[in-house]
Amino acid sequence: MKKLLLAAAAASICAAPAVAEVKVGMITTLSGGGAGLGIDVRDGFMLAIAQSGRDDIDVVIEDDQRKPDIAVQLSDKMIQSERVDVLTGIIWSNLAMAVVPAAVNQDVFYLSPNAGPSPLAGKGCNKNYFNVAWQNDNLHEAAGAYANTAGYTNSFILAPNYPAGTDALTGYKRFFEGDLAGEIYTKLGQTDYAAEIAQIRASGADSVFFFLPGGMGISFLKQYADSGIDLPVVGPAFSFDQGILQAVGGAALGVVNTSQWNKDIDNPTNAAFVESFQAEYGRLPSLYASQGFDTANLLLSALESASPSDADAFREALRAADFDSTRGDFAFGPNHHPIQTIYAREVIQEGDVFTNKIIGTALENHSDAYAADCKM
Repeated sequence: MKKLLLAAAAASICAAPAVAEVKVGMITTLSGGGAGLGIDVRDGFMLAIAQSGRDDIDVVIEDDQRKPDIAVQLSDKMIQSERVDVLTGIIWSNLAMAVVPAAVNQDVFYLSPNAGPSPLAGKGCNKNYFNVAWQNDNLHEAAGAYANTAGYTNSFILAPNYPAGTDALTGYKRFFEGDLAGEIYTKLGQTDYAAEIAQIRASGADSVFFFLPGGMGISFLKQYADSGIDLPVVGPAFSFDQGILQAVGGAALGVVNTSQWNKDIDNPTNAAFVESFQAEYGRLPSLYASQGFDTANLLLSALESASPSDADAFREALRAADFDSTRGDFAFGPNHHPIQTIYAREVIQEGDVFTNKIIGTALENHSDAYAADCKM
């Protein structure tokens, strides 16, 4: 098992107050399809820990291989053998649903840097579960809201058949005011979209909304561009993020997507994050990297005033969210999910790099649809 014990990043950074060593278990996807997402979450998280200068945080990192059974095994090992105080890192909602409920019911804190399945925001919420990214529906709700302003009235929508895919189409339909030309759930991990593209062509749609994260989105966008279909595409940031865009290339230019983060959000924390991430890793940060960075800084802010061994005090410190986010203002709703602004971004090219720029606000100070069902 790989352990990373971080020393002070620089002598000029003041050390935090001495407390007993805090153990963090990071279970994320580091191999196979979707590995880029886990790598970015890990790198953003570890950058923040290094910049903190603390030498009392032990981060144990493991690869879940995007398999729920592996994730459960790793969680059990970390809780029972490693005695971690905090778990984090999971990218995929089906893995989160396999791991999080059991973990938080064993009095382990879970800080989500990505997956935000609807059951964990509503009736399945838990006092020890905090999502630092979004509730799954949110970016898709924003895409539906943007589609209305763009004048689209007949969307063809598709997503993979797993919890985040269901949340995606639910979110888009919740805010989109037009009709649906078609609705498809694809296989998780699918790479051939010839049949789906044929259905889009025949549907009479005036627009396409899709949620296909990681390699799935790369495959779909390339095949869609090659198909010659000339319909505007709208999607969440997951299918148009920094690592994905380099693989897709010009096929993504001009596509509008929705995100709570972008590299051009104008605040000092974000500017410093983008610069330091690029200096450390030699690439621009992605949405996932920013979420890993914010998750670590939430943890660090709580540790300034409490230890996980004092669960009540630590929980209140997490709830306060007293840290400088890359997004600017950050606050949790009553179900421990963010209340935040979600932007519309357009894919552009800067030199040889494909990236995004913010072109407007899709939803402002937006919460989620499940908070009322959360009884904590």
